[in-house]
Amino acid sequence: MSYPRIEIDLTKIKNNTRIMVEACSERGIEVAGVTKVFCGHKKIAEAMIEGGVSILADSRIENLRRLSGFSQPKMLIRIPMLSQVSRVVKYADISLVSDLEIIKGLSKQAIKQNKLHKIILMIDLGDLREGIFYEEDISAIVKEIVPLTGVQLYGVGTNLTCFGGVMPTSENLSRLVDIKNKLEAEFNLKLNVVSGGASGSTSLFDGNKLPKGINQLRLGSSLTLGIGLNDEPIEGLHHDAVKLVAEIVEIKDKPSVPIGEIGLDAFGLKPVFLEKGIRKRAICALGKQDINPHHLIPYDSLIEILGASSDHLLLDITDTEEQYSIGDKIKFHLAYGGCLSAMTSSYIYKKFF
Repeated sequence: MSYPRIEIDLTKIKNNTRIMVEACSERGIEVAGVTKVFCGHKKIAEAMIEGGVSILADSRIENLRRLSGFSQPKMLIRIPMLSQVSRVVKYADISLVSDLEIIKGLSKQAIKQNKLHKIILMIDLGDLREGIFYEEDISAIVKEIVPLTGVQLYGVGTNLTCFGGVMPTSENLSRLVDIKNKLEAEFNLKLNVVSGGASGSTSLFDGNKLPKGINQLRLGSSLTLGIGLNDEPIEGLHHDAVKLVAEIVEIKDKPSVPIGEIGLDAFGLKPVFLEKGIRKRAICALGKQDINPHHLIPYDSLIEILGASSDHLLLDITDTEEQYSIGDKIKFHLAYGGCLSAMTSSYIYKKFF
Protein backbone atom coordinates (compact mmCIF):
# COMPACT_ATOMS: atom_id res chain seq x y z
CA MET A 1 0.00 0.00 0.00
CA SER A 2 1.22 3.52 -0.83
CA TYR A 3 0.65 6.63 1.29
CA PRO A 4 -0.55 9.28 1.60
CA ARG A 5 -3.62 8.22 -0.29
CA ILE A 6 -7.18 9.27 -0.87
CA GLU A 7 -9.77 6.49 -0.62
CA ILE A 8 -12.99 6.83 -2.62
CA ASP A 9 -16.05 4.64 -2.06
CA LEU A 10 -17.82 4.62 -5.42
CA THR A 11 -20.91 2.84 -4.06
CA LYS A 12 -21.49 5.63 -1.54
CA ILE A 13 -21.06 8.26 -4.25
CA LYS A 14 -23.56 6.42 -6.44
CA ASN A 15 -26.04 6.25 -3.55
CA ASN A 16 -25.60 9.94 -2.75
CA THR A 17 -26.17 10.74 -6.40
CA ARG A 18 -29.32 8.64 -6.57
CA ILE A 19 -30.76 10.34 -3.49
CA MET A 20 -30.02 13.84 -4.78
CA VAL A 21 -31.24 13.10 -8.31
CA GLU A 22 -34.52 11.80 -6.90
CA ALA A 23 -34.91 14.85 -4.64
CA CYS A 24 -34.26 17.13 -7.61
CA SER A 25 -36.51 15.19 -9.98
CA GLU A 26 -39.43 15.61 -7.56
CA ARG A 27 -38.97 19.37 -8.01
CA GLY A 28 -38.58 19.29 -11.79
CA ILE A 29 -34.82 19.82 -11.61
CA GLU A 30 -32.24 18.23 -13.89
CA VAL A 31 -28.87 17.38 -12.31
CA ALA A 32 -25.54 18.09 -13.96
CA GLY A 33 -22.98 15.95 -12.14
CA VAL A 34 -19.81 17.98 -11.57
CA THR A 35 -16.63 15.90 -11.80
CA LYS A 36 -14.05 18.69 -11.41
CA VAL A 37 -13.03 17.89 -7.82
CA PHE A 38 -11.95 14.47 -9.08
CA CYS A 39 -10.21 15.81 -12.20
CA GLY A 40 -12.83 14.31 -14.47
CA HIS A 41 -12.02 10.76 -13.34
CA LYS A 42 -13.99 8.21 -15.34
CA LYS A 43 -14.87 6.09 -12.31
CA ILE A 44 -16.49 9.09 -10.61
CA ALA A 45 -18.40 9.88 -13.81
CA GLU A 46 -19.61 6.28 -14.00
CA ALA A 47 -20.82 6.39 -10.39
CA MET A 48 -22.71 9.62 -11.05
CA ILE A 49 -24.25 8.25 -14.24
CA GLU A 50 -25.33 5.07 -12.44
CA GLY A 51 -26.86 7.37 -9.80
CA GLY A 52 -28.93 9.11 -12.48
CA VAL A 53 -27.24 12.35 -13.59
CA SER A 54 -28.16 13.36 -17.13
CA ILE A 55 -25.24 15.76 -17.79
CA LEU A 56 -21.53 15.58 -16.95
CA ALA A 57 -20.05 18.95 -16.00
CA ASP A 58 -16.50 20.08 -15.41
CA SER A 59 -14.49 23.30 -15.24
CA ARG A 60 -11.56 22.06 -17.32
CA ILE A 61 -11.79 21.19 -20.99
CA GLU A 62 -9.02 18.63 -20.41
CA ASN A 63 -11.36 16.74 -18.09
CA LEU A 64 -14.27 16.89 -20.53
CA ARG A 65 -11.99 15.44 -23.19
CA ARG A 66 -11.25 12.59 -20.78
CA LEU A 67 -15.01 12.01 -20.45
CA SER A 68 -15.73 12.13 -24.19
CA GLY A 69 -16.49 8.40 -24.31
CA PHE A 70 -19.68 8.88 -22.28
CA SER A 71 -22.88 9.57 -24.21
CA GLN A 72 -24.24 12.12 -21.71
CA PRO A 73 -24.01 15.79 -22.78
CA LYS A 74 -20.92 17.58 -21.46
CA MET A 75 -21.06 21.01 -19.86
CA LEU A 76 -18.11 23.37 -19.35
CA ILE A 77 -18.81 25.26 -16.14
CA ARG A 78 -15.86 27.66 -16.21
CA ILE A 79 -16.42 30.47 -18.68
CA PRO A 80 -14.36 29.61 -21.79
CA MET A 81 -11.04 31.16 -22.69
CA LEU A 82 -11.02 32.80 -26.11
CA SER A 83 -7.90 30.79 -26.94
CA GLN A 84 -9.81 27.56 -26.22
CA VAL A 85 -13.07 28.05 -28.13
CA SER A 86 -12.17 25.42 -30.73
CA ARG A 87 -11.62 22.78 -28.05
CA VAL A 88 -14.69 23.92 -26.13
CA VAL A 89 -16.91 23.30 -29.13
CA LYS A 90 -15.18 19.98 -29.80
CA TYR A 91 -15.47 18.53 -26.30
CA ALA A 92 -18.40 20.36 -24.69
CA ASP A 93 -22.04 20.44 -25.77
CA ILE A 94 -22.97 23.27 -23.40
CA SER A 95 -20.95 26.08 -21.87
CA LEU A 96 -21.58 28.81 -19.33
CA VAL A 97 -20.79 32.18 -20.90
CA SER A 98 -20.80 35.87 -20.02
CA ASP A 99 -18.80 37.70 -22.71
CA LEU A 100 -19.99 38.56 -26.21
CA GLU A 101 -16.57 38.23 -27.82
CA ILE A 102 -16.22 34.68 -26.52
CA ILE A 103 -19.77 33.84 -27.60
CA LYS A 104 -18.96 35.05 -31.13
CA GLY A 105 -15.82 32.92 -31.05
CA LEU A 106 -17.89 29.88 -30.08
CA SER A 107 -20.31 30.69 -32.91
CA LYS A 108 -17.53 30.78 -35.49
CA GLN A 109 -16.04 27.52 -34.25
CA ALA A 110 -19.40 25.77 -34.12
CA ILE A 111 -20.07 26.74 -37.75
CA LYS A 112 -16.60 25.53 -38.68
CA GLN A 113 -17.14 22.20 -36.90
CA ASN A 114 -20.72 21.88 -38.20
CA LYS A 115 -22.14 21.78 -34.67
CA LEU A 116 -24.77 23.56 -32.62
CA HIS A 117 -23.23 24.67 -29.33
CA LYS A 118 -25.61 25.48 -26.48
CA ILE A 119 -24.81 28.41 -24.22
CA ILE A 120 -26.14 29.35 -20.81
CA LEU A 121 -25.81 33.08 -20.17
CA MET A 122 -24.50 33.69 -16.65
CA ILE A 123 -26.11 36.37 -14.51
CA ASP A 124 -24.28 37.82 -11.50
CA LEU A 125 -26.79 37.98 -8.66
CA GLY A 126 -24.33 39.52 -6.23
CA ASP A 127 -21.58 36.98 -5.58
CA LEU A 128 -19.36 39.02 -7.94
CA ARG A 129 -17.81 36.11 -9.77
CA GLU A 130 -18.74 35.55 -13.42
CA GLY A 131 -21.88 36.88 -15.08
CA ILE A 132 -23.61 40.03 -16.23
CA PHE A 133 -24.29 42.29 -13.27
CA TYR A 134 -26.38 45.18 -14.64
CA GLU A 135 -29.81 44.21 -15.88
CA GLU A 136 -29.78 46.63 -18.83
CA ASP A 137 -26.65 44.87 -20.11
CA ILE A 138 -28.46 41.52 -20.21
CA SER A 139 -30.91 42.57 -22.93
CA ALA A 140 -28.11 44.25 -24.87
CA ILE A 141 -26.01 41.09 -25.05
CA VAL A 142 -28.99 38.85 -25.81
CA LYS A 143 -29.89 41.13 -28.71
CA GLU A 144 -26.43 40.38 -30.13
CA ILE A 145 -26.66 36.64 -29.46
CA VAL A 146 -30.06 35.98 -31.07
CA PRO A 147 -28.97 36.41 -34.72
CA LEU A 148 -25.80 34.32 -34.30
CA THR A 149 -25.64 30.91 -35.92
CA GLY A 150 -23.78 27.92 -34.53
CA VAL A 151 -24.82 28.75 -30.98
CA GLN A 152 -28.17 28.41 -29.24
CA LEU A 153 -29.06 30.55 -26.25
CA TYR A 154 -30.14 27.58 -24.16
CA GLY A 155 -30.85 29.31 -20.87
CA VAL A 156 -29.65 31.54 -18.05
CA GLY A 157 -27.68 30.59 -14.99
CA THR A 158 -25.92 31.92 -11.94
CA ASN A 159 -23.21 31.07 -9.47
CA LEU A 160 -23.45 31.74 -5.75
CA THR A 161 -21.29 31.12 -2.63
CA CYS A 162 -18.05 30.37 -4.49
CA PHE A 163 -16.35 33.79 -4.37
CA GLY A 164 -18.32 36.30 -2.35
CA GLY A 165 -19.99 33.69 -0.15
CA VAL A 166 -23.44 35.03 -1.10
CA MET A 167 -25.97 32.40 -0.13
CA PRO A 168 -28.78 31.27 -2.42
CA THR A 169 -32.17 32.60 -1.35
CA SER A 170 -35.70 32.60 -2.69
CA GLU A 171 -35.22 36.29 -3.47
CA ASN A 172 -32.04 36.17 -5.54
CA LEU A 173 -32.99 32.99 -7.41
CA SER A 174 -36.48 34.38 -8.11
CA ARG A 175 -34.73 37.26 -9.83
CA LEU A 176 -33.00 34.75 -12.14
CA VAL A 177 -36.38 33.24 -13.06
CA ASP A 178 -37.78 36.74 -13.67
CA ILE A 179 -34.88 37.56 -16.00
CA LYS A 180 -35.54 34.40 -17.96
CA ASN A 181 -39.23 35.27 -18.32
CA LYS A 182 -38.45 38.85 -19.41
CA LEU A 183 -35.98 37.68 -22.05
CA GLU A 184 -38.46 35.19 -23.47
CA ALA A 185 -41.11 37.90 -23.75
CA GLU A 186 -38.77 40.58 -25.11
CA PHE A 187 -37.12 38.43 -27.78
CA ASN A 188 -39.88 35.91 -28.46
CA LEU A 189 -37.65 32.96 -27.70
CA LYS A 190 -37.71 29.84 -25.55
CA LEU A 191 -35.07 29.35 -22.87
CA ASN A 192 -34.91 25.71 -21.81
CA VAL A 193 -32.75 26.03 -18.71
CA VAL A 194 -32.59 28.13 -15.57
CA SER A 195 -29.43 26.86 -13.88
CA GLY A 196 -29.76 27.84 -10.25
CA GLY A 197 -26.29 27.18 -8.89
CA ALA A 198 -24.57 24.31 -7.12
CA SER A 199 -25.00 22.11 -4.06
CA GLY A 200 -25.62 25.11 -1.79
CA SER A 201 -28.92 25.76 -3.56
CA THR A 202 -30.30 22.44 -2.30
CA SER A 203 -30.61 24.13 1.13
CA LEU A 204 -33.74 25.76 -0.29
CA PHE A 205 -35.43 22.37 -0.65
CA ASP A 206 -36.42 22.64 3.02
CA GLY A 207 -39.73 24.44 3.20
CA ASN A 208 -40.03 24.44 -0.59
CA LYS A 209 -38.10 27.73 -0.78
CA LEU A 210 -36.50 27.05 -4.16
CA PRO A 211 -38.40 29.19 -6.68
CA LYS A 212 -40.45 27.42 -9.32
CA GLY A 213 -38.69 27.81 -12.63
CA ILE A 214 -35.25 26.73 -11.43
CA ASN A 215 -34.88 23.52 -13.43
CA GLN A 216 -31.18 22.69 -13.29
CA LEU A 217 -28.55 22.42 -10.56
CA ARG A 218 -24.84 21.71 -11.00
CA LEU A 219 -24.05 19.30 -8.17
CA GLY A 220 -20.64 18.04 -7.13
CA SER A 221 -19.88 18.24 -3.41
CA SER A 222 -23.32 16.96 -2.39
CA LEU A 223 -22.90 13.87 -4.57
CA THR A 224 -19.36 13.06 -3.49
CA LEU A 225 -18.87 14.53 -0.01
CA GLY A 226 -22.51 14.68 1.11
CA ILE A 227 -22.26 18.39 1.92
CA GLY A 228 -24.23 21.46 0.89
CA LEU A 229 -24.41 25.10 1.91
CA ASN A 230 -21.51 26.21 4.14
CA ASP A 231 -20.09 22.67 3.88
CA GLU A 232 -22.85 21.44 6.19
CA PRO A 233 -23.66 17.70 5.93
CA ILE A 234 -26.88 16.95 4.05
CA GLU A 235 -29.12 14.64 6.03
CA GLY A 236 -29.47 11.16 4.56
CA LEU A 237 -26.25 11.25 2.53
CA HIS A 238 -22.94 9.49 3.09
CA HIS A 239 -20.34 11.92 4.45
CA ASP A 240 -17.46 9.44 4.41
CA ALA A 241 -17.33 8.43 0.76
CA VAL A 242 -13.94 10.13 0.54
CA LYS A 243 -11.15 9.98 3.12
CA LEU A 244 -7.46 10.79 3.25
CA VAL A 245 -5.02 8.39 4.92
CA ALA A 246 -1.51 9.49 5.95
CA GLU A 247 1.34 7.60 7.59
CA ILE A 248 3.13 8.59 10.80
CA VAL A 249 6.88 9.05 10.33
CA GLU A 250 7.84 10.54 13.72
CA ILE A 251 6.49 10.57 17.29
CA LYS A 252 8.32 12.57 19.95
CA ASP A 253 7.65 14.58 23.11
CA LYS A 254 8.57 18.21 22.44
CA PRO A 255 7.84 21.71 23.76
CA SER A 256 4.72 23.37 22.41
CA VAL A 257 6.57 26.60 21.57
CA PRO A 258 9.71 26.75 19.38
CA ILE A 259 13.00 27.70 21.02
CA GLY A 260 14.63 30.87 19.67
CA GLU A 261 13.67 34.07 17.92
CA ILE A 262 10.69 33.46 15.61
CA GLY A 263 10.74 34.85 12.09
CA LEU A 264 8.82 33.85 8.95
CA ASP A 265 8.02 30.26 8.12
CA ALA A 266 8.61 28.65 4.72
CA PHE A 267 5.46 30.29 3.36
CA GLY A 268 6.30 33.84 4.43
CA LEU A 269 4.05 33.90 7.50
CA LYS A 270 4.97 34.50 11.11
CA PRO A 271 3.55 31.61 13.16
CA VAL A 272 1.98 32.03 16.58
CA PHE A 273 2.16 29.32 19.24
CA LEU A 274 0.26 28.65 22.48
CA GLU A 275 2.26 27.52 25.50
CA LYS A 276 0.97 24.11 26.62
CA GLY A 277 4.14 22.58 27.99
CA ILE A 278 5.62 19.35 26.69
CA ARG A 279 3.30 17.58 24.25
CA LYS A 280 3.40 14.32 22.29
CA ARG A 281 3.71 15.27 18.63
CA ALA A 282 3.34 13.10 15.56
CA ILE A 283 4.46 13.92 12.04
CA CYS A 284 2.73 12.48 8.97
CA ALA A 285 4.24 12.35 5.50
CA LEU A 286 1.87 14.92 4.02
CA GLY A 287 2.35 18.64 3.49
CA LYS A 288 1.11 21.89 2.07
CA GLN A 289 2.41 20.90 -1.35
CA ASP A 290 -0.41 18.34 -1.26
CA ILE A 291 -3.15 19.93 0.81
CA ASN A 292 -4.07 22.82 3.08
CA PRO A 293 -4.11 21.42 6.65
CA HIS A 294 -7.19 23.55 7.41
CA HIS A 295 -9.13 21.27 5.04
CA LEU A 296 -8.37 18.14 7.10
CA ILE A 297 -10.60 16.80 9.89
CA PRO A 298 -9.13 13.83 11.84
CA TYR A 299 -11.38 10.83 12.35
CA ASP A 300 -9.90 10.73 15.84
CA SER A 301 -11.45 13.89 17.26
CA LEU A 302 -8.83 14.05 20.06
CA ILE A 303 -6.03 14.71 17.56
CA GLU A 304 -5.16 18.38 17.10
CA ILE A 305 -3.69 19.56 13.81
CA LEU A 306 -0.84 21.95 14.65
CA GLY A 307 0.02 22.92 11.09
CA ALA A 308 2.17 21.84 8.20
CA SER A 309 5.29 22.61 6.22
CA SER A 310 5.71 21.73 2.56
CA ASP A 311 6.06 18.02 3.28
CA HIS A 312 5.21 17.37 6.94
CA LEU A 313 1.88 17.47 8.78
CA LEU A 314 2.31 18.13 12.52
CA LEU A 315 -0.20 16.67 14.95
CA ASP A 316 -0.66 16.83 18.73
CA ILE A 317 -1.64 13.33 19.84
CA THR A 318 -1.21 13.89 23.59
CA ASP A 319 -4.89 13.57 24.49
CA THR A 320 -5.90 10.75 22.19
CA GLU A 321 -6.83 7.38 23.68
CA GLU A 322 -5.08 5.53 20.85
CA GLN A 323 -1.47 4.40 21.26
CA TYR A 324 -0.03 5.47 17.93
CA SER A 325 3.28 4.11 16.62
CA ILE A 326 5.59 4.82 13.72
CA GLY A 327 4.00 3.49 10.53
CA ASP A 328 0.44 3.78 11.84
CA LYS A 329 -2.11 5.48 9.59
CA ILE A 330 -4.19 8.52 10.47
CA LYS A 331 -7.52 8.99 8.68
CA PHE A 332 -9.01 12.38 7.81
CA HIS A 333 -12.32 13.64 6.53
CA LEU A 334 -11.87 16.21 3.79
CA ALA A 335 -13.49 19.58 3.27
CA TYR A 336 -14.29 20.51 -0.33
CA GLY A 337 -11.00 22.35 -0.82
CA GLY A 338 -9.06 19.44 0.64
CA CYS A 339 -10.63 16.97 -1.73
CA LEU A 340 -9.88 19.27 -4.65
CA SER A 341 -6.18 19.62 -3.85
CA ALA A 342 -5.70 15.98 -2.79
CA MET A 343 -7.09 14.72 -6.08
CA THR A 344 -4.97 17.20 -8.01
CA SER A 345 -1.73 16.27 -6.22
CA SER A 346 0.30 13.65 -8.08
CA TYR A 347 1.95 12.77 -4.75
CA ILE A 348 -1.26 11.48 -3.20
CA TYR A 349 -2.26 8.00 -4.35
CA LYS A 350 -5.84 7.31 -5.36
CA LYS A 351 -7.70 4.16 -4.36
CA PHE A 352 -11.21 3.46 -5.65
CA PHE A 353 -13.38 0.67 -4.24
